[in-house]
Amino acid sequence: MKKHRRVTQRGLEFIKRWEGFSPVPYYCSAGVRTIGWGHVIKPTETLLRVSEQEAEALLVQDLFVAERAVLRLIRVPLTDNQFDSLTSFTFNVGSGALQRSTLRARLNRGDYDVREQFLRWIRAGGKVIRGLLRRRIAEANMFEGG
Repeated sequence: MKKHRRVTQRGLEFIKRWEGFSPVPYYCSAGVRTIGWGHVIKPTETLLRVSEQEAEALLVQDLFVAERAVLRLIRVPLTDNQFDSLTSFTFNVGSGALQRSTLRARLNRGDYDVREQFLRWIRAGGKVIRGLLRRRIAEANMFEGG
């Protein structure tokens, strides 16, 4: 059985930087109740406060889902930078969005020139969010080897 691929330490730090840390629940720009480094609080969870260590454990668990989605949906070889970038993107927009995206379709055709596809995902609640634009540019740069 193939070993599950994980984001690199650099990728983990990249995602943490973009998510930002909150020890208490907050509503993200999409109006979703969140805590730690972008952990969506499930209706069955009663998280009122988390330490950075607890938040990182939640993030690693949450990233497992995004990593699996990238591994399942992208059928071309990926460098560590490309895998980290796509995992960050998928963690942020969701695996369904990756599955339906032109980004995925183009990659699976062997077209790695997908910078503009990242930049299509900059809205939350119908509004362009500057932070999402900056994140997508950073993800595209990482995908391209930066």
